[in-house]
Amino acid sequence: MMNVGVIGCGAMGKGMARNLLKAGYSVYVCDEQSVYRQELELAGAVFMQNAKLFAEKVDHLLLSLPSPTILQEVLFGDSGVLNQVRSGSAIFDMGTTDVKMTRRIHALSAAKGIRYLDCPVSGGPAGADAGTLTIMVGGNEVDFLTEKPIFHVIGENVIYVGSSGAGQTVKLCNNMIVAGITSLLSETMIAAEQEGVAPQVLFDIIQQSSGHNRVVDVFGSNLLEKSFDQVLFYLGHMAKDLELYMDMSREQQTPQPTASIVNQLYRAALQQKKGKLDSTAVYSVISNKGE
Repeated sequence: MMNVGVIGCGAMGKGMARNLLKAGYSVYVCDEQSVYRQELELAGAVFMQNAKLFAEKVDHLLLSLPSPTILQEVLFGDSGVLNQVRSGSAIFDMGTTDVKMTRRIHALSAAKGIRYLDCPVSGGPAGADAGTLTIMVGGNEVDFLTEKPIFHVIGENVIYVGSSGAGQTVKLCNNMIVAGITSLLSETMIAAEQEGVAPQVLFDIIQQSSGHNRVVDVFGSNLLEKSFDQVLFYLGHMAKDLELYMDMSREQQTPQPTASIVNQLYRAALQQKKGKLDSTAVYSVISNKGE
C-alpha cells in the first residue's frame, strides 16, 4: 500500500490523515506542534521528527500549511523536503498560497523528477473530517489523472482546473467572493435591523430569492448569533488569502475596485486583533462594534 506523508496536521490536515488511514494507506506525519498527535497515533499514523527519514519513507506528500512563508520553509529550509523526497514522488500543496510561487515550485520540482500539484480545498474542517472536500487541482493533467484516486479519498468534488497555479487562482477568487458576500451580508443585516426587519427574516428571504448563496448556509448562523468565537474559518487566514488575491491582480494589472474595499475591511479587522476569530467577525468592523 502507498506510503503517504502529511506535513501540517492542524484541523484540516488531521481530517485528511484520518481518511487516508481509513482507506488503508500508511500515513507518516511530520508536525511537532500538532495537537492531534495522540488521536492520529491511535488511528495508526506514525509521527516522525527527522525530516530526512520522513521524506525517505513516503512517495506521496500532502502539505496542509497556513501560509506561503511556512510552505517555503518546509520545502526549501535547512531540512527542506524538496531536496529529500525521491525522484518520482508526488507533492500536493493542499493549502492556499501565492500563484507565482506555486509555478516556481512546480518548475523546480519537475527539474527533480517530482510531480507537484497545487490542490487548495474548500469545505473547512468538517469537510476534511468527512472526506467531502472540494479540491481544485492545478498542474500537469497527466499527473492529476495519475493521482486522482488519492484525491477521492479526502475529497468529494475533485476538479482539474488547468496548468500549474490554476488551482490557487480559482481558490483565491472563490475566497474573495466569500469575503465580499460576508461583508455585504453584514451591511444589509445592519440596514434591515435599523428598519425593523429581523436578520433571520432577511436571510430567509435571500435564500428563497435571486440573492441565494452558500455563504448564508455555511456562515449564516455565526452572523445571526454574532458568535465570532465559533471559528469556521479564521479571519486571519481569510485576510491572508485576500492579500494573495490582490497580489495576483497586481501582477495582472487588472483593476479591483470592489475587491480592494473588501480587502481593506479585513485588514482593518486584523488591526483590531480579530485574526483568531471567525471570518464573519468583519461584521463588527462594519457595525463599528467590538463584538
